[in-house]
Amino acid sequence: MSLKLSVVIPAYNEEHTIQTILEKVKNVQLIGEMTKEIIVVNDCSKDNTEKKVLEYKSQHPNTEISYYKHEVNQGKGAALHTGIREAKGDYIVIQDADLEYDPNEFNLLLKPILDGFADVVYGSRFMGGKPHRILFFWHSIGNKVLTSLSNAMTNLNLTDMETCYKMWRADIVKNLKLKEKRFGFEPEVTAKISRKDHIRIYEVGISYYGRTYAEGKKINWKDGFRAIYCILKYNIWSR
Repeated sequence: MSLKLSVVIPAYNEEHTIQTILEKVKNVQLIGEMTKEIIVVNDCSKDNTEKKVLEYKSQHPNTEISYYKHEVNQGKGAALHTGIREAKGDYIVIQDADLEYDPNEFNLLLKPILDGFADVVYGSRFMGGKPHRILFFWHSIGNKVLTSLSNAMTNLNLTDMETCYKMWRADIVKNLKLKEKRFGFEPEVTAKISRKDHIRIYEVGISYYGRTYAEGKKINWKDGFRAIYCILKYNIWSR
């Protein structure tokens, strides 16, 4: 019996890219003869995201796509909670609905898992020789500050705690009691994973095709302050 990867795609106002990312995910050939399911969680988009997803789903009846919709906008973290809860695969990976991350690199994250070394793999935008779009000096500094603060609290040595590409054994992440509904998801899940006994966490270099705010980027400085709060909360106050 082959293993299955659940690809969770949170989407908010991504009508221009959602079909492209669905096509990219569909076309990925996973190593180890692994199959995949695609889970799209629409976080109450105000554009035609829903129409585009349902249109793509109807045009590809042989592709395993599940669609869920929040009736009220709750945030990326809440969409991930829904996707993780509904996932049926042996492993789960996050895929943003934009085009900043390349699904063909799922196999980079899968390899240390299938080789028997890892239970959790983060895809780092700051290591390795993959291409990276040059954008936002202060975002990169902020990311390094958040990652360093998180590392100091978790005793990990990650280079990119805020990365979208996180892959877990499904049983591990499903058993976490996750609360953060917005961008605080990243420091919370990292803090809680770090305290699990005998969990092997790896990191691999990935490419990054970042987009500007004009192109649809959503995270901002307020989310950075929330991330600091969440690092302190889930490593000190709410252990």
